[in-house]
Amino acid sequence: MVWLAVIVAGLLEVGFAVCLKASDNFTRPLPSVGFVAFAAASFGLLSWALARGVPIGSAYAAWTGIGAAGTALLGMTAFGDPATLARGMAIALIIGGVVLLNVSSAGAA
Repeated sequence: MVWLAVIVAGLLEVGFAVCLKASDNFTRPLPSVGFVAFAAASFGLLSWALARGVPIGSAYAAWTGIGAAGTALLGMTAFGDPATLARGMAIALIIGGVVLLNVSSAGAA
């Protein structure tokens, strides 16, 4: 359940990144409020998971990895960001790094 919170927090990070862009430097009220709501929920879930014993390094890597990869993918599919092989490989490296970090720390305690 705690890892589900980290995953949802990462997805909410994508939401606050999109709202941040749409807020146009916080001059548009609805995306600005959306940014605050998504950010508060994302940080709240991450904090909740950390308080329940999820290792900070693994949780933060997963949270930022989901946010970075998700935002990049959304940018390419919905916002016209360039979709190149190099960008796809970079996203794969982010995901691979998060997985490797979590797998390599699973036995250490």
